[in-house]
Amino acid sequence: MEKFPIKKIVEGLLSLQESGESATLLGIGPMSKNCVQATLELSKEDDYPVMFIASRNQVDTDELGGGYVNGWNQFTFAKAVEEVAEAIDYDNFYYLCRDHGGPWQRDKERNDHLPTDKAMEIGKKSYVADIEAGFDLLMIDPTKDPFEVGKVIPLDNVLERTVDLIDFCEKERRARNLPEIGYEVGTEETNGGLTSTETYETFILRLKDELEKRGLPMPTFIVGQTGTLVRKTDQVGNFNFKNALDLAQMAKKYGVGLKEHNGDYLDDVTLIEHIPSQITATNVAPQYGTEETRAYLNLAAVEAKLVEYGLVEDPSNIRDTLLLQAIKSERWRKWMVGSQKELTIAEIVENDELAAEILDIAGHYTFNDDAVKQEIKKMYQNLTKNNIAGQRYVIDHIKRPIRDYAECYNLKGVTSRIKKNSKK
Repeated sequence: MEKFPIKKIVEGLLSLQESGESATLLGIGPMSKNCVQATLELSKEDDYPVMFIASRNQVDTDELGGGYVNGWNQFTFAKAVEEVAEAIDYDNFYYLCRDHGGPWQRDKERNDHLPTDKAMEIGKKSYVADIEAGFDLLMIDPTKDPFEVGKVIPLDNVLERTVDLIDFCEKERRARNLPEIGYEVGTEETNGGLTSTETYETFILRLKDELEKRGLPMPTFIVGQTGTLVRKTDQVGNFNFKNALDLAQMAKKYGVGLKEHNGDYLDDVTLIEHIPSQITATNVAPQYGTEETRAYLNLAAVEAKLVEYGLVEDPSNIRDTLLLQAIKSERWRKWMVGSQKELTIAEIVENDELAAEILDIAGHYTFNDDAVKQEIKKMYQNLTKNNIAGQRYVIDHIKRPIRDYAECYNLKGVTSRIKKNSKK
């Protein structure tokens, strides 16, 4: 089956909005190979396309430090998804997408305050690997400028860097004679982000003008702020239906889809509101990592029961290992609020409630650690001896929240609907 370019999928979604069959596409953070399998199984079962949205911290070239997800670079990530697809006889469309590509998008680059020229050079190296590995969509995000912390980044700077990076990527793609790819621009950040309809349209018009001057394609998605915001393992934002609808209509006027970020932990009411507000796609990532952590902790609780019953003699130490590695990762700091960002390891270890919270937030950053993998393997072995398919449970557990979103987003049968529409 020939895969539609992602731009054609978005055009199909915009067309479905007109025919009363509106749907919102899911961009899913590939938090683990289990998450990839859960996503592809649901996509196959319910006939809808999916996007895997990999940040540079998650997936990047070995030269730039690789990624915390399975140590994947762009090529090993693409291969891993392909292997899962083959293993389950996948027959739908999946898209490899770069989430937040560009300069200063790895935590270390921002913390080191890399100069602009160096940061741009590194961002371009990463994009070249994306292109060569067959990514379908690249997010161009030059807004993480460490020299503009706490300030609104000037729109002129964002526009200039965005157009320059799209120009660079298109030249690299054409030089390799590769198929067209989609682009995503803008940022969900409330500080300097595209929060108002006026700023949003100004950005689109100026971007359109600059891209046309250079013979470059319009983006497939433009990110807009719909009010969503994730902290810890909660959705702390306030979804703004009117703003979402206005931004969606504005983007659609230029043949572009509105992309929402920070879509984790939304309730059903808000999810269903995405259909009439005509949001074309939503990104969800940390929620699925947290759900996988919770699945391991559930299995650990079962394993502990089996010890009580005398059915397991040598249990794993999965919970404590996950906790220790999660604390040491320090990656939980970005999700904390206020003074909690400055907590010390000693303060966390001494407070059971805080430790459990950190584990919930940051457990998924540790899945590739050797110590964690060893304990997971040991736990699976103990469970298997008692007729419990541990990994199958983990995958099914991750499927639950994905399925909730897909149902509310009216995704069932979307691939067939888009194909049918495209033949008219």
